[in-house]
Amino acid sequence: MPKEILIDKLANLSVQVGANVQKDQVVVVNASTETRDIARKVVEKAYQAGAKEVIVNWRDEYTGKMAVEYQSIESLENIPEYAISRYKYFVDNGACVISIVSPIPGLNKDLDPKKQQAQAIASSKALNFYREHMMGNRSQWTIIAASNPIWAKKVFPNLDEDQAVEALWDAIFKASRVSEDNDPVEEWLKHNSSLIKHNQILNDYQFKSLYFKNALGTDLKVDLVNNHVWSGGQEEGTNGVVFNPNIPTEENFTMPLKTGVNGKVVATKPLDYQGNLIEDFWLEFKDGKVVNYDAKEGKENLKNLIEFDEGSSYLGEVALISHNSPISQSNILFFNTLFDENASCHLALGRAYPMNIQGGTEMSKEELAKHGYNNSMAHVDFMFGSEDMDIVGESKDGKKVQIFKDGNFVI
Repeated sequence: MPKEILIDKLANLSVQVGANVQKDQVVVVNASTETRDIARKVVEKAYQAGAKEVIVNWRDEYTGKMAVEYQSIESLENIPEYAISRYKYFVDNGACVISIVSPIPGLNKDLDPKKQQAQAIASSKALNFYREHMMGNRSQWTIIAASNPIWAKKVFPNLDEDQAVEALWDAIFKASRVSEDNDPVEEWLKHNSSLIKHNQILNDYQFKSLYFKNALGTDLKVDLVNNHVWSGGQEEGTNGVVFNPNIPTEENFTMPLKTGVNGKVVATKPLDYQGNLIEDFWLEFKDGKVVNYDAKEGKENLKNLIEFDEGSSYLGEVALISHNSPISQSNILFFNTLFDENASCHLALGRAYPMNIQGGTEMSKEELAKHGYNNSMAHVDFMFGSEDMDIVGESKDGKKVQIFKDGNFVI
């Protein structure tokens, strides 16, 4: 089957299952110049689904790099009113968002981290209202991926460029459950059903704490908030529309108690942060906060992440993924969180999702904070799962339950 037909299927999946575009809804498509062809398909599918208006937010990684390279910090910190008004329009009109990622790993390696940090903080502050809207699931949102030559060569360095691009497309399709002989929409209905069953098992336990341990040096205790909710797969927005935020996804995740994380975690995959790769790193937590860390590559970028704001040195998410998940079993390192987080248990530094606590989407930030919610302008996942990961859950009455053994679910 020609690749164009599979791209058509993936685009349709993003509209029908990912964002679940509603009739007469405004749709925003975040796309880069690397994703032009599939972006056009997504726009077409969105209109065919009944969208009232489809707005494409184009960006270019290379001109974005030039902006940081040549502008002053003062200029980078100036977020013009027209840019803010654009996002207010999205929020005010209940727009759903489809983002197409196609990273250029390591592109920003030589940029001044201080300038990158200044730009990111200024943008996050100016658009915090939009981030809160989307992370609070007040509109549907989803993320899919597209291949490009530089990313493909990073993932498949031993292949010629054209072969690498095709191999990465193939890996994206497989991970996204898109194939020649299936209906991806039907496939995702089955997949969501499986993830929901695991969520229910974990929710019924209502563990007080999770203990993580492996031979690489991870020895970590993560307390969970009371009345936490395990999520994964499809979610329901506060507008009543069911959607799938990530394509692909294999995770079951919930909210850690902000001040209840203690011990050491060792990352098992590189992290692409602001176009820079952070490799071979570890973090040590005390009473929820990162108190020590190191990295063989990208330590300054890791420092920027941890110091992004007060909340970025605390956790906002803990996610469980079996080592035998399809993406893990592919043995492909994607150098991209959308995929690599679904091959491995992961944690997120920064903001928690309000939906991960009962009634959280109706709570104010102050109410959420009383329950142990972590607020931040950042939310960055990093991977720490392994084939020998051991996870034990402790109930409120002190009972210990084996959740993972040898990297996989046993409950």
